Amino acid sequence: MPVTVRSFAKINLGLRIGALRPDGFHELRTVYQTIALHDVVRITVERGTGIEIRCQDPRVPKDDSNTCYRIAALAIDALKVRGRVIIEIEKRLPVQGGLGGSSGNAVITLLALERALRKELSAPERLRIATEVGSDVPLFLVGGTVLGVGHGEEVYPLPDLPRVPCVVALPEVAVSTPKAFAEWDARIGTKYERSHSELASADEESAAHQQARKTDSSGDRSPLGMTRYPNPGKLTHSGVSDRMLEFSRMVSAWLSQSDRRSGKGLSGVSAKGRGRAETPLLDLVRTGIENDFEQVVFPQYPELRDVKGVLERAGAFYASLSGSGSAVYGLFATRARAKRAAARLRQQGVEARVTSTLTRRQYWRKFLVSSF
Repeated sequence: MPVTVRSFAKINLGLRIGALRPDGFHELRTVYQTIALHDVVRITVERGTGIEIRCQDPRVPKDDSNTCYRIAALAIDALKVRGRVIIEIEKRLPVQGGLGGSSGNAVITLLALERALRKELSAPERLRIATEVGSDVPLFLVGGTVLGVGHGEEVYPLPDLPRVPCVVALPEVAVSTPKAFAEWDARIGTKYERSHSELASADEESAAHQQARKTDSSGDRSPLGMTRYPNPGKLTHSGVSDRMLEFSRMVSAWLSQSDRRSGKGLSGVSAKGRGRAETPLLDLVRTGIENDFEQVVFPQYPELRDVKGVLERAGAFYASLSGSGSAVYGLFATRARAKRAAARLRQQGVEARVTSTLTRRQYWRKFLVSSF
């Protein structure tokens, strides 16, 4: 019997690009946020061997370069089982749009496969496999609001932001992430390089880590009874630059402000009547959190900057490129404002979808569509 699951997307609430590391990756800091836009993935296990990818979107690879194929192969090996795995992907998210579609597909394939086989991997093994498949794959083992460090693969659950209306604009632009990184290195990155000895303020990241662990007890296990994230270690790294530490300070300041509100910053209503969802996001926005990719992507694709401007003028209290793009999103105080913003974009010929962010609890409650 097949297992059908939703594969949710993510956006980046700020993204800081650091130095190029010896392993070829850039050091990154970001806050991931899952949203309700999703693909649908169906997993069937039959007698026999092999993995088959089925998808009507011609841009989705059907061979072992597909993230779902790769994670299924690793899971079958780790679980020491046999069977023919059929993976059907109904694409509703853009391919390479900065929304983590293929990464989410991979994680949800892993979870659905475990359910279909009635076997579970340990949380560390699940994380190891996810990290091997891709940098932003592990975030989908957590869901909700997530701190990403390293090259994005080290993930730590943050206190969840309340659900908030969101507009995702999908311009017909293809942005190459490797080229965006190369442009960053050539034009901007070298200005921010720091020596490996600059660790005097590294304790700032430890503070962010301690705050990140202050999540509610309901956030540590999924409906499948599985631990959803590893026991995190220290967040400090030997090549952390001043800019990376600055990002950590922003997150720490936001979390500290939430603590001072005694929880009201994450669940209360502001004194000026703003909605309960808007207040903590405004706190985060006020830290100055931004996406570094905008500095190199917007000059090359000015239409993406224009889309961000439309969202801001339509009332978004925060708008940003997601990842390296090409998706641009805006967060709104009300769904009515979000709908008006989306309508304005469509009038200009830009595809726009109205959705919302997802808390960790909502992410795990909604991922399963059907099962045997």
